Amino acid sequence: MPITITIPDRDFYDQELNQFVTVKGRSLSFEHSLLSITKWESKWHKPYLSKTEKTKEEAIDYLRCMCLDKVDDPIIFMAIDEKGMTEVAKYIEDPMTATTFREDKNRPSREIITNEIVYYWMTELNIPFDPCQKWHFNRLMTLIRVASIKKQPPKKMGKKEWAAQRSAINAQRRAKYNSKG
Repeated sequence: MPITITIPDRDFYDQELNQFVTVKGRSLSFEHSLLSITKWESKWHKPYLSKTEKTKEEAIDYLRCMCLDKVDDPIIFMAIDEKGMTEVAKYIEDPMTATTFREDKNRPSREIITNEIVYYWMTELNIPFDPCQKWHFNRLMTLIRVASIKKQPPKKMGKKEWAAQRSAINAQRRAKYNSKG
């Protein structure tokens, strides 16, 4: 589900022309998706999902990659105010699902995740590229995680669980057949 931001009219100083230029505001729709990340990584040649902070230029370019509307003048992305940037940031962080996971703090992943890795996971889990590559990215990652968990074989029971299960079954049988052993 995309987000729509209303961008106000804004004045910029053009150093080359030595004058102020007004950028006419408008509404733009943005989509945080695997497709957007792919476009951004194709240009910047580095992983979008890294913990390294993006430069202002990289962050604004990600807005360009997320934009669903035709934009004639890319300076419009510079005109997004603080309120609009906050809305986009909240949208990017939104999980877009009710599914939750218990975090396994013992296994922090050091794998560098790029769009190709995500496409690989989708291929391995038989998740179709269309329409899923246009889903909100967090929703897609939740689907990948759920599919990966469901694909794993069931865990073997520990000795204590096995013993408890056997005791419960034996107790049921004793009760059923009215016996003591």
